[in-house]
Amino acid sequence: MKNFRIVAKDGKARVGLLTTSHGVIETPNFNPVGTQATVKALSPKDLNEIGVQMVLANTYHLMLRPGADLIEKFGGLHKFMNWDKPIMTDSGGFQVFSLGAALEHGGSKVLRKNTTPGVELKLHPRGVNSKPRLNKIIEEGVTFQSHIDGSKHILTPEKSIKIQQQLGADLIVAFDDHESAKHNYGEMQKSLELTERWGLRSLKEHKRTGVKLIHPPGGKLEQLMYGVVHGGTHKDLRVRSAKFTDEHFDAVAIGGIYGDKQTLCSIVEWVTSAVSEEKPRHLLGIGEVEDLFNGIERGVDFFDCVAPTRRARNGSLYICPKSGGKKSNSYTLNIRQSKFFSDKKPIDPRCNCYTCTNFSRSYLRHLYMADEILYHELSTYHNIFFIIDLVKRIRETIKDGEFKKFKRGYIDR
Repeated sequence: MKNFRIVAKDGKARVGLLTTSHGVIETPNFNPVGTQATVKALSPKDLNEIGVQMVLANTYHLMLRPGADLIEKFGGLHKFMNWDKPIMTDSGGFQVFSLGAALEHGGSKVLRKNTTPGVELKLHPRGVNSKPRLNKIIEEGVTFQSHIDGSKHILTPEKSIKIQQQLGADLIVAFDDHESAKHNYGEMQKSLELTERWGLRSLKEHKRTGVKLIHPPGGKLEQLMYGVVHGGTHKDLRVRSAKFTDEHFDAVAIGGIYGDKQTLCSIVEWVTSAVSEEKPRHLLGIGEVEDLFNGIERGVDFFDCVAPTRRARNGSLYICPKSGGKKSNSYTLNIRQSKFFSDKKPIDPRCNCYTCTNFSRSYLRHLYMADEILYHELSTYHNIFFIIDLVKRIRETIKDGEFKKFKRGYIDR
């Protein structure tokens, strides 16, 4: 693929460079999620200071509010949110799934209960903890009710691509049908086949109306489109989907239902072993510390996840192993705990982010307990910095041939 180049490898882990119209992205790379054209609690200035190279915005949410037409009038999402680096937008597929099968079946992407690859997931029967659907899947696309005001809409592959073109994102995603953890094998296959048809329609629309994004130094680049690999926890369906995606698209995104962490690792291995070496690979919606190491070890280049910002809002702050972080606590501390009432140490003594070099755990706990807005800014700054810095360090270890050693010291200690 002409815009993506692998510059170093250590096993399957790899360092690459992806050229976009708004700059070159170093991989592996973590993309903070900016659902509403903003990474919660942080400004573009903050993101630049931290070293964020790309953010991911949400097609579904932006089509509803403020609307793609308005953003296009401002010259696209980059100018609307004053972010001059690369932006990726999703297709809206997962969001409309969350209004349908996720409500009806009570499912999610990653499940806590252990699963066995290739075995249908059985958590609780349909109807238990379920809510009425707000969508309907038809061949044309998905009709749904807005979660904001209940208004009715339809999202089709063609409309999803048009919106992402209006937003002017550098990386976009083909419209996909997100399977449910409650689907049996036949339903999973049917969903996958619909994703394939929608993917081809997305690609056709993209080629028909594709926009050129102009980078300030000159030259033009097309938006890079990801196809999405589905198939749940079934190896044959995942491999089929991976080969289909690799045949038709220039970039590969792994999506859908992942099962537990062990199953997720198997899924990633199945997919990366079935797709071209020279194409970028994105693991959608995944980005916890352990997941980053496991995904990179198996050849993943990009990650996005709301975990750093969501954890920050809920008092869960990342710390490295030498500061007490380990698998059992997801490499975090809970700032709400009373033991931090008078703790003078920073969140992580080994972190050199703005928050850790200026404020104590005691102060952060006080802000949290007082529900002060500043808490959200300082805690989110730390969590995003921590993940961005960790991935940067991983890139360096891959270049030095030390990735496995670094992983053992971090994850397996």
